[in-house]
Amino acid sequence: MILLTGASGFFGRIVKERFSSEIITLGRDDKSNIICDLSQEVPVVPSVEIVIHAAGKAHLVPKTAADKEDFFNVNVKGTQHLLSGLEKLIVLPKSIVLISSVSVYGLESGINISEDMPLGAVDPYGKSKIEAEKLVQNWCLKNGVICSILRLPLLVGQNPPGNLGAMIKSIKHNYYFNIAGGTARKSMVLVEDVSDILLTVASIGGVYNLTDGNHPSFINLSEKITHLLGKGQPMNIPFWMAKTMAVFGDLLGRKSPINSKKLKKITADLTFDDSRARAKLGWNPKNAVKHLSL
Repeated sequence: MILLTGASGFFGRIVKERFSSEIITLGRDDKSNIICDLSQEVPVVPSVEIVIHAAGKAHLVPKTAADKEDFFNVNVKGTQHLLSGLEKLIVLPKSIVLISSVSVYGLESGINISEDMPLGAVDPYGKSKIEAEKLVQNWCLKNGVICSILRLPLLVGQNPPGNLGAMIKSIKHNYYFNIAGGTARKSMVLVEDVSDILLTVASIGGVYNLTDGNHPSFINLSEKITHLLGKGQPMNIPFWMAKTMAVFGDLLGRKSPINSKKLKKITADLTFDDSRARAKLGWNPKNAVKHLSL
């Protein structure tokens, strides 16, 4: 059996469907088999062979100290509470798979970043995922459990949250635009492909970046979305115009749709190397943009 945390989330829902007859879910909602708020309490869990820890807080830019603390409570304390619950079992699981993020590297630009890159995140989300990784790695080493960490980029699938969901919404309502041709390339991966590799990685262990290997540009992605929505091609604005808008955005503060920091991220390549997963796991994912569905 498999214990899955975060089953109500975007990734967790896919995993739950994929392994429906083998899954025991743990979460805060009343549809979970084990109802527990990991950020607040240690769960009582049954003996299972595999734990997939997908619960976590993301897709939010913290505005207050309380927002920042939430990342720690959910991503770090939640992981510690889960591990404390597992420690009470007579028979420990054989394997733990932690769903992490490429945010741990703390980079806004770069090409083919490998798992050997230092973890330099300084933002609350990235730092909390680093701490969660350390907790799981140390616990597994101490208890002789296979440890797997999947560092994921942008997840692609139906009704996605976060930046992709915002992009789809803005194209649907005709206020999306590309900047400087939309040529910046970003790594992404289909959520179904990640789900399909879970049992393999659980049996082998290790730390892996997972991407589709194509690293599409914003123009590739936006053209696919506009086609699916039956919309015309999005407008493109030159870099100098976006730069001017970003300067004004810096003055306006958080309410501005664009500022210098956002502009830098939008126009910079950020791709990750998944060759380790291809060599050790037989990772052979599909093209995320070609298989995008809304």
